[in-house]
Amino acid sequence: MDHFIKLGLLLLLLTHTGNAFTNKGFDQCESLVKNWKSSSLLSDVKEDKRVLKHLLFFLHVPRTGGRTYYYCFLRNLYPSSVVCPRSYDKLRFNRSKTDCRLLTSHDDYSVMSKLPSDRTSVVTLLRNPVDRFFSSYEFSIEVAARFMIYPNLTYATRMTNKTEKPITTLDIWPWKYLVPWMREDLFARKESRKHKGSAYSPDSDLYNAEDIVMPLVEYIHHPIALDIIHNGATFQVAGLANNSNLRESHELRHCVIKYPSLGDHVLEVAKKRLDNMLYVGLTESHNESASLFANLVGAQVISQLLKSNSSIERAANNESDSHHASSHQNISSHLKAIEVPYVNSTQEITKNMTVEGLHEAFKKCVPSLRKAQTSRRNTSFHKIPSLNFRKEARLRVPETVLQEIALLNNLDVQLFKHAQYIFANEHKHMIQKGIKISSYRYLFDSPPWKTLSLDVLSWKTLSLTTIGMLFIFVFLLVGARRTKLKLKL
Repeated sequence: MDHFIKLGLLLLLLTHTGNAFTNKGFDQCESLVKNWKSSSLLSDVKEDKRVLKHLLFFLHVPRTGGRTYYYCFLRNLYPSSVVCPRSYDKLRFNRSKTDCRLLTSHDDYSVMSKLPSDRTSVVTLLRNPVDRFFSSYEFSIEVAARFMIYPNLTYATRMTNKTEKPITTLDIWPWKYLVPWMREDLFARKESRKHKGSAYSPDSDLYNAEDIVMPLVEYIHHPIALDIIHNGATFQVAGLANNSNLRESHELRHCVIKYPSLGDHVLEVAKKRLDNMLYVGLTESHNESASLFANLVGAQVISQLLKSNSSIERAANNESDSHHASSHQNISSHLKAIEVPYVNSTQEITKNMTVEGLHEAFKKCVPSLRKAQTSRRNTSFHKIPSLNFRKEARLRVPETVLQEIALLNNLDVQLFKHAQYIFANEHKHMIQKGIKISSYRYLFDSPPWKTLSLDVLSWKTLSLTTIGMLFIFVFLLVGARRTKLKLKL
């Protein structure tokens, strides 16, 4: 009997100690996150965000359409001589060119610590978090599927290491982590089919083809997805991604993952940083975002580059000083007369570039880029064509799964809604200044299931409210019946 009493006391002591350590862990995390938030908010620049500064940093959130903006906008705007060295490879910002004017990178916001923050403007694109999650899952599989031409994983890995290219997808964050993981999974399932003596068969449910690839539901809950993909946009804008330049970023991020209530502090910093950006576009509002970018960012880039070459142009062409007006005040008027032909990504900017010409070049560039992407995807799935994902397949994913993705990406959901608010206000501001840009509906212009997914928290709240009201109604009804019975007696 004494033995059982001692054992019970020991268990009670261990439980108490465990709770104490848990509380201590939360307190330490809370203190760490709050201190980081305070220092981050204090360091943010509070100058006029609408004026383009010397350096433009395009913070490229993966799977938002940033590649399109890079090739179809930015490379048509900036001469190669002023573009910073490619910063996707090896996950780190290349500082070899000190006076460059365009930096495009998957680096998170912490790279600002290596840039002249008082001379840097930041732009970014955000996407519906549910769509972005699907796209991350599909692209991880797409790139991993390219290695299925090799007989086994060992051979594929060896051939990859032998390949010498200036940059590959495996050098880019987050694919440096996601693709090898998915590649290993594809080969493991291939070996499993081989041992079973069965070939894969096309499955109508591409997101649950477990004989071929990791099912979506398994991917959703995997620790790697929790660390890198879920709320990835918020962590990237806040500067806490797992490729961060901030020393304590790993500890901060895992504090938030472990204690989700601390995510509000990270969200506050991310929202503030969006507020301070020169431009925030929305992937789903493609035409409106492109129009706003051309008028808000493109016009100022053109003006700045023309002004930097103005003395040479005046000597050669005897031009007047009319081209030297303020870039911000003359967005709508000073470069609109000359029609510009389509320009390639390698072509230097010329004095004939205009806002309208830039936008037209973008619209001509996008279809050819998408065609190339489609061809690349078809080639990637050559060995497993049944996995060539189509957007229609997402419509068959159960609503409960969509809601779960939205819930796990709650910070990204809230950040995306804040981006919509910023975008709508910027759109109105440009129209009030008399600048003609594409119309915007000020609504989330996506299929109904996406809107429902983003409203998962509201839906849950509504359900709880309904249940509560129903409970009160039943309670009152039972009480009324009892009173009625007493009166009868």
